[in-house]
Amino acid sequence: MFMELNYKEFGSGSPVVVLHGLFGTLDNWQTIGKQLAERHTVFLIDLRNHGQSPHVPTISYPEMADDIRQFMEAHWIYSAAVIGHSMGGKVAMTLALEYPDFVSRLAVIDIAPKYYSGGHEGVFDTLASLDLTQLESRQQAETYLSSRIADKPTVQFLMKNLSRNGTEGTFKWKMNFDIIKKDYANILSPIGQGADPYLGPSLFVRGGKSDYIKDDDFSLIRGLFPFADIKTVPNVGHWVHAEAPTALLHHFIDFLD
Repeated sequence: MFMELNYKEFGSGSPVVVLHGLFGTLDNWQTIGKQLAERHTVFLIDLRNHGQSPHVPTISYPEMADDIRQFMEAHWIYSAAVIGHSMGGKVAMTLALEYPDFVSRLAVIDIAPKYYSGGHEGVFDTLASLDLTQLESRQQAETYLSSRIADKPTVQFLMKNLSRNGTEGTFKWKMNFDIIKKDYANILSPIGQGADPYLGPSLFVRGGKSDYIKDDDFSLIRGLFPFADIKTVPNVGHWVHAEAPTALLHHFIDFLD
């Protein structure tokens, strides 16, 4: 099923497609995207059930990868460098493995193609317990989230998903929270099982303080992406693009150029 994903386009030159992570939106990547646009045509995309893209009944990596393939075809892009963070990294890997001709280069930020055991359950419970119908201000929402979630950057990240319903003046989540929660197991699932390796250039960047990509994962990564160059940005966690945008941008420029 074709759907028109929400996107923003910057710059000119060879195309670069950028995919955000779970609970994210394309806006998370605007700063780096605009800097890459000095050399490339950059497409920042909201994945299904996120941001301003359509809300649909399911979410999985094969579906999201096919969404991106169809987006590229609809915009006359038949080969692009694809960058993805976390969940978006798994989408990018799936796209490269299933439709390798569409991916000239692959860059993955802080995610491996393996199964993950979870970790967002507290976030799901907190968001589910916040009654948006009773919410009077953004500050009220932030105070509530902060009382349940200790990590301030996570709270600020989630707050970017909260928006006003223009017609009623009430609040709503940009993301399709119910479907994301329902299909969370799909988001944790491994990708690439039984697939032929992607033989294009690949870059994997991990945060030095993050445990999403461990040294033990290198062999799994290189089994599917044999030409992978694995880099570590020291002293940062999972949100490498937010904590060390300059260092990450330098890795991208070296890789893309």
